[in-house]
Amino acid sequence: MRSPDPARTLAAELAEATPGRRVMLLGHVHRRRELATVAFLIIRDRSGLAQVVVRAAELPTDGLPPEETVVRVTGTVAANPQAPGGVEIVDPQIESLSEPAAPPVVELWRPTLETSLPTLLDHAAVTWRHPARRATWQIAAASVRAFRRVLDAADFTEVQTPKIVDTVTESGANVFPVDYFGRTGYLAQSPQFYKQQLVGVFERVYEVGPVFRAEPHDTVRHLSEYVSLDVELGFIRDHRDVLRLLGHVLRGMLDGIRADAAEELALLDATLPVIPEDIPVVHFRDALRRVGAPADEPDLSPAHERALGAWAKEEFGSDMLAVEGYPMRKRPFYTHPQPDDTEWSNSFDLLFRGLELVTGGQRLHRHSEVVAAIEARGESPSRYAGYLEAFAHGMPPHGGFAIGLERWVGRLVEAANVREVTLFPRDVHRLTP
Repeated sequence: MRSPDPARTLAAELAEATPGRRVMLLGHVHRRRELATVAFLIIRDRSGLAQVVVRAAELPTDGLPPEETVVRVTGTVAANPQAPGGVEIVDPQIESLSEPAAPPVVELWRPTLETSLPTLLDHAAVTWRHPARRATWQIAAASVRAFRRVLDAADFTEVQTPKIVDTVTESGANVFPVDYFGRTGYLAQSPQFYKQQLVGVFERVYEVGPVFRAEPHDTVRHLSEYVSLDVELGFIRDHRDVLRLLGHVLRGMLDGIRADAAEELALLDATLPVIPEDIPVVHFRDALRRVGAPADEPDLSPAHERALGAWAKEEFGSDMLAVEGYPMRKRPFYTHPQPDDTEWSNSFDLLFRGLELVTGGQRLHRHSEVVAAIEARGESPSRYAGYLEAFAHGMPPHGGFAIGLERWVGRLVEAANVREVTLFPRDVHRLTP
């Protein structure tokens, strides 16, 4: 009768295991190398890689399982400085837990995946198994955990808001309509209206969730669906309070990455950004002058953002720059104007290594001003009845921001295309896998 298997040991735990101890590994065959008298299996689990030495007499009757087959390996720990973690498994018993795996479209054991982006995306269910690909999302996961920790510690309440809505948030052009039981609904562009309303309930709220933008942009920075890290808080003085909180949150996210994903950073050779205690700020009109753009430009182009990012790094030693005071005509109706010059807004974009990462600012909070802003855009306040109810019953001065998770990770690892760090991207062309 077979004796019970020992408890599972992860690959990362082998370095601490005593030589001579029997252990059990569960994972995929990452690589298989067969020599004249000995074979080597590299086993990959969620924690890393482990080397298994297989002598000729120990080979399974049907041979070594092919790469990516799921296996159980029971064997003895032995020291070997050349093996991952300085140890390996000898005297193994190898049992396949899946059918022999078909060859993957890319060789996952290679240090880098030398293939095209379409191949990576078309076969994402398999290509994400590559350690370097996995590392990028581990950084994303560490970012989200830290985002929550920082805001929980600051007495924020996590909320979840609807993703099917009856009206648009930003504008009518960039929404996905859906048939909602015979009525027209829309996939939410953002939780903006709901998080503002909930400031009247909880004062401080945040949400981690998907947002949908039907933007016909086929660029390296745009997605039709992405993860938004949204924050809204009450009793602010102006948009600078929002910016200070944003800096605190981003520094906390970096701390979380250092604590939870140090190995992944090393694997990717990624350099974390420098975020000063006071993020440098430039007014929009001054930003236009600095990049040589016309004074009537309503927005910054990607080339302008790159130039401003390089200037911030050289001038302030900062990987981040806040551009405040965007023209009111470019901002949504709920944006608070600059009190001394209402052409400009109390809002900002945060540039991270030359790319817009965050939009934030102060919101209108007086009912009459919100109604007037809606009417000034040629719309009827009746379309926003549910939203306006909160303001009719009193809302504190408030503001907030939203971080695009995929853009954040993409800039951290300096990916050429945001799709590289998106698990299953959706864009103007891609609806699968």
